[in-house]
Formats: sequence, structure tokens, C-alpha cells
Amino acid sequence: MEAQSSDLTGKLLIAMPGIGDPRFANAVVLICAHTPEGAMGLMINKRSQEIAVSDVLEQLEIRPSPDMRPLPVHFGGPVEIGRGFVLHSTDYNADHASMHVGERFAMTASRDILRDMAQGVGPMERLLCLGYAGWGPGQLEGEIADNGWLSCDAAPEIVFDTPDGEKWEAALLSMGVSPALLSGDAGHA
Repeated sequence: MEAQSSDLTGKLLIAMPGIGDPRFANAVVLICAHTPEGAMGLMINKRSQEIAVSDVLEQLEIRPSPDMRPLPVHFGGPVEIGRGFVLHSTDYNADHASMHVGERFAMTASRDILRDMAQGVGPMERLLCLGYAGWGPGQLEGEIADNGWLSCDAAPEIVFDTPDGEKWEAALLSMGVSPALLSGDAGHA
């Protein structure tokens, strides 16, 4: 029986305890694009400890105004870690640079959005991510079949409002799954 492939664009991937790659331990990834050619997503719950938004803006020669709201930098994934992506609410659209991600989110990778955010006029909800998670044709489907990931609907409250350290648990609970049942340390009867 052949597994059916469904479009996961706009969905959350929740890393299972046995994922095997420490970069994705307890990761929550919003899938931004999923086609037969592969998938691309942004990790939404891993903050960068080394890079601040001021470093990113300085590198791009963007001067923040006093109106700029605080913005942490997230590790979006291990691919192209020097490239920035802003995952945001759909109230902001940068002409041809914004891509809709399902019905509730958009992603923009242009410098314009950072300049707007630095002036305090960017999207209401936003996450700045450096790098992304990428999968080749069939790779993500294989990882899901091997129980590396669960998928669920992406609620803006989880993506933008939940503290990073609580997003994995919140995503599981949104599916009715108890995180305690998934512990990698669970004993066997």
C-alpha cells in the first residue's frame, strides 16, 4: 500500500523524541512550502543565543528607530544559516517578496520587511529566523513514516504568542497528545 502524500504547507511539524538529529530535538517547524520537489520550513521555537537583531540590522546597514518592538532572532534551521526569513501575520505584504503560507501566515525574505520592522511599521506578528529546514523529494514523507515527526494545524497563538520553551508542548496539546506519553525516557512494561 502506497502512502498518500498531502500538502503540509501552513502546518506545524512536531519533532518526536527519537528524531535522531540533535538540531531538531523538541523542534516545532512551520512548513512554508511542500511540493513533490521537497519541503521548506522554519523552526519557530529555537532562539539564537549568539545573534541579536541589532547584529542583523547592523550587517544590513539598517538603523532601528525607537519605535521598533523587541525582536529575538530564531534558528530557523541548518540550511543557509546566513539567510534571513521573517515569518509573519498576513497584515503585511511586501509587493512581490511576500509568500502566503497557508491562510494564516506569510513569509518574506526581503530586506524591506526588516527596514519596515526597524521603523515600527512592519507586520503585527513576526518571527525573524536565520536559516531554514529543508527536505528533498520524498524525504519529509519518509521521516514522517518513520515516526520522526507529527503534524498538526498551525495556530497563530502557538506560533507567535506562546513562549519558545513551551511551543513543543503546546503544539502536542493542541492535538490532544500528552507530552509525557512521548518521553524518550519512558520505561517499558
